Amino acid sequence: MFEALQESLGSALRSLRGRGKLTESNIREGLQLVEQALLEADVSLPVVKEFIDHVSQRAVGERVLKSLNPTNQLIKVVYDELVALMGPVDHSLHLQSGLGILMLCGLQGSGKTTTCGKLGRLVRQRGRKPLLVAADLQRPAAIEQLQVIGGQLEIPVYTEPGATDPVAVCQNAVKHARATGADVVILDTAGRLHVDQELMEQLAKIDRRVAPDQVYLVVDAMTGQDAVTSAKAFNEALELDGVIMTKLDGDARGGAALSVKKVTGVPIKFVGTGEHLDALEEFHPDRMASRIVGMGDVLTLIEQAQQKFDQEEMLKQQERLRKGQFTLEDFRKQLSQIGKLGPLEKILGLIPGMGEMTKLLADADAGAEFRRLAGIIDSMTPEERRDPSLIDQSRRRRIAAGAGVEPHEVNKLVKEFEGMADMMKRMSGMSFRGRLQAAQQLGQTLMRNPNAMLAKQKKGTGKRLTSAERAKLKKLREREARRRKREEKKNRG
Repeated sequence: MFEALQESLGSALRSLRGRGKLTESNIREGLQLVEQALLEADVSLPVVKEFIDHVSQRAVGERVLKSLNPTNQLIKVVYDELVALMGPVDHSLHLQSGLGILMLCGLQGSGKTTTCGKLGRLVRQRGRKPLLVAADLQRPAAIEQLQVIGGQLEIPVYTEPGATDPVAVCQNAVKHARATGADVVILDTAGRLHVDQELMEQLAKIDRRVAPDQVYLVVDAMTGQDAVTSAKAFNEALELDGVIMTKLDGDARGGAALSVKKVTGVPIKFVGTGEHLDALEEFHPDRMASRIVGMGDVLTLIEQAQQKFDQEEMLKQQERLRKGQFTLEDFRKQLSQIGKLGPLEKILGLIPGMGEMTKLLADADAGAEFRRLAGIIDSMTPEERRDPSLIDQSRRRRIAAGAGVEPHEVNKLVKEFEGMADMMKRMSGMSFRGRLQAAQQLGQTLMRNPNAMLAKQKKGTGKRLTSAERAKLKKLREREARRRKREEKKNRG
C-alpha cells in the first residue's frame, strides 16, 4: 500500500537527514523532492501546492531549525499535515435504533457489490442484522454475485427477479426488512462505466424515496484522479457521507486517497485491502500517514492480531515462553497464526523500521516459504519436534522425503531454529516496546546481510571478576608476554 509514495518520500527525507545542519535553503530543496514524490503519486496539483505551502511555513520556522533533531521535527511536520489532509474521519455508521439504511453507489468495476457484502459482515460484527439488497438492475451478473456473497456470509439477500425499477426494489426491500426482523438494509445500487445524468437522477430518486441514513461512494484507488473526479460528481448529486476506497492493496499510487477529502470535503471512511470478504478496514488518517513517512502502523497490526489470532493458543505459547520452552511444534503454530494476517510484506510494512525489509521479499514468495517450512515440521515425529537434537542423518533423509525437500534443507531449518528459539526466549521477558526494538534490530541485521542466520547468542559464565582478580589476571598476562619475548630473543641469538 503506497509503496512508491513511501519510497519517494523516504528518499526525500533521507536526503535531509544526511545534512550536517538544516537551513531554510536545504529544507526548501528537500520539500521540492517531497512535492515531486506527491505529484508522481498522482495527488491533485492544487492539493500538492497547498500541502507544500503549509509544510514550508511550519518547517522553516525557528522551532524546526533550532530543535535538537531538526530532521525528525520536519518529518513530524510532514506527518501532521498528511493527517490534516486526509482527516478527520468519523467511523460511526450513524444507524437509527430501529431500521437503519445504508446506500452504496459507484461506477462499474469499483468493487461495489463485493463491498456491499464486506459492509454487511462489518455491520453484523457490530451486533446488527443486515439485509443486502440487489438493486443494481443494469448489470444482471450483479444480482447473482450478491446472492453468492450473501450465501458465503450467511446474510440474507433481497432480490426481485425480472424487476426493472430499482427505486421500487429499494422501497420493497425496506418493507421486507421490517417484516423479517432485519435492522440494517444495505442497498447495492446501479453503476455505470462513467458518470451520466440518467444514473444521477436514478440515485437521487432512491435517496429521496428511501431516505438512507448514510450514502457511501465506492471508488477504485487504482483509477487515481478519476476516482476523485467521480467522487466530486457523486457528492454534488447526492451529498455523500463517506467514501469507501477499494483495491488499496494493489498497485495504487495513493494520490486518490490523499486528494479525495480535500477536493470533495468527503472523508474516506473505509478501505478495501484485499479480495476476501473480511478485507475491509476503518480508514485512520494518522495510521496511514505513519505508514507513508515510514513509521509503520503498530496499532493496526495489534488490532488484526486480536481479531485473527487464536487468543487462547497465544496465551498458552506466552506461558511456555515464560518457562523458557520453545519447540518446533510451537514454531509451527506461530507460522499458522502469522499466515492469518496476510502476506508477510504487508506485516513487515506495519512494523516501524521494517519497511525496507519488503524490498528483500520483492522477488520471493514468502507464503511458499512458510508452507515449505511447515511441511518439513509436519514430516517430523512429535518427539523430533520437541527435541531436534534427535534428528540424525537417517531421520533427516526420512523427513526430507516426507516433505519433498532435500536433506540439507532439513538440516538448515534445525540450525536456524536454534537461534530463533534463543531469540524467542530472550524476547519473552521484554516489554512490547522492547520486542519491537528487537524486531527492528533483526531487520537491520538482515538488511546488511540477507543470508545471516539467527545465530544463537553466546552466553557468559555469569561470574563477575573482582578488582583483585582482574589485577592478578593482568599480571599473569604481562608475565606470560615477557616470557614469550625472552624465548623469541633467545631463539634469534
